[in-house]
Amino acid sequence: MSKILMITIELPYPPTSGGRMKSWNMLKFLSEKHEMGLACPIKYGDDKVEKMRSQLKLLDFCHAKCEIPRTSANLIKSYVQGVPLNVFRSGSHKLKEDVTAIAQKYDAILLDHYEGFQYIPQDFKGKIFFHAHNATYLMWERYAVSGSNLAVRLVAKMEAERVKKYEKNVCRKADLIFAAPNDIDMLAVTGVEKKKFRETYHLGDDSQLAFSSIEFKKTEKKILYVGTLNWEANIDGLLWFIQEVWPKVLQRDSEIKLDIVGGNPDERIVQACQLQNNIRLLGFVDDLEQCFVDSRVFIAPLRFGSGIKVKVLNSMCRGLPIVTTSVGAEGIAVKNMVHMVIADTVEGYFDGIIQLMNDVALWNKIEENSRKIVIEKYTWKKVLGAMNEEIIENMN
Repeated sequence: MSKILMITIELPYPPTSGGRMKSWNMLKFLSEKHEMGLACPIKYGDDKVEKMRSQLKLLDFCHAKCEIPRTSANLIKSYVQGVPLNVFRSGSHKLKEDVTAIAQKYDAILLDHYEGFQYIPQDFKGKIFFHAHNATYLMWERYAVSGSNLAVRLVAKMEAERVKKYEKNVCRKADLIFAAPNDIDMLAVTGVEKKKFRETYHLGDDSQLAFSSIEFKKTEKKILYVGTLNWEANIDGLLWFIQEVWPKVLQRDSEIKLDIVGGNPDERIVQACQLQNNIRLLGFVDDLEQCFVDSRVFIAPLRFGSGIKVKVLNSMCRGLPIVTTSVGAEGIAVKNMVHMVIADTVEGYFDGIIQLMNDVALWNKIEENSRKIVIEKYTWKKVLGAMNEEIIENMN
């Protein structure tokens, strides 16, 4: 068995977000094939550390609290240190010392997100495998276009350049890079050799494929949104939907309701919801099944971001027809009006929702096709099995 140290940028448990879901499933799968160690900063409290550890057999588990907020002062500090803001926010001197003390006994380091690159000792002699969650610089570039004001857009543009440079350096040092197809294209644009890349995917909860299909006649006139409500891409998209699309939906049919699921909502979302009718902020929901089977349409109104969106694949796994944007659909082999509805304008988004609310034939077609393509292409067994084969081949 090979020894692999996985470095993540947060505790990969519980798997309640897309990034953590991928990290957790990777760690579990690879720990059955290799001797694994784990190193990560703890950003959101340490109450889940022991529960996670009890579920895995790890050679080492290094962790340290690292709760650095996203503030103007810390942005300035990141410039002083010469690293992107999120790299600065993921940094812990203690964790760096702990990783340095154990790294050399491992055959390889699996770097799970570019922010963790700072923890790899410069004299590490083993293989470095980089799992890119996104082409992150692209997210900043898109935010530089859609940001709320000129100052925000300027900061985002500058950050995009810093992140691009940092990601390029990580890719150059890595022996192998795992990324979604669309992210491979965008990272290769920075000058990274394309032969280093291998395709992988962020997936949803494919255990939902075992559930029976949702029936249109048993659903309510309800729209469902599930996501991390303090992530800027989600905040931006939800605010756009609530302020621009939702009033038109209610004007057409005042009986339609919107349920928003996610913990710790940003205050901008809370305020926007208070100004509209028929919206419920449900907070964190441990078991989403009832939310799915009661709803008729899922939404993912993303206007910037990169990579495959887990919330989109989750709705496809469950067979709840989704209306999303081209950003929300990117990286997934889908067709508009076949596997989902894709729209980037207010009118297009509104039309998609109203169609799915009333057109049973279209609803049934998308429900069936979305689950079918997930089975064909996007299950954890297929994706992680292929990833492990590449790791083994590269270590021989």
